[in-house]
Amino acid sequence: MTVIQDSITSKLAAALSPQHLEVINESHMHSVPPNSETHFKLVIVADVFSTKRKVARQQSVYQLLAEELAGPVHALAMHTYSPEEWANRAAPAPDSPNCLGGSKKDQG
Repeated sequence: MTVIQDSITSKLAAALSPQHLEVINESHMHSVPPNSETHFKLVIVADVFSTKRKVARQQSVYQLLAEELAGPVHALAMHTYSPEEWANRAAPAPDSPNCLGGSKKDQG
């Protein structure tokens, strides 16, 4: 079951009416228990981003996901595009970096 991922997807779809939306659970790339929903990558293409700078785009997403970010979600990699930017991009959204942190159990 993907409760958090489904919640994020629903909220973003309803509020932004995106032409393209990817909500990718990247928790498995981090030091968390199996089946966690703590680290996500978002790729969002929406008309509403056409008139906003990058920071304003991210602020609007943070506001929409305030409940998740105050609770279970620890990290959010966000890639926001206007439809024109998406159509003219030279490459797909960047990959998230590898986790550099360690588990608390590894810190003796």
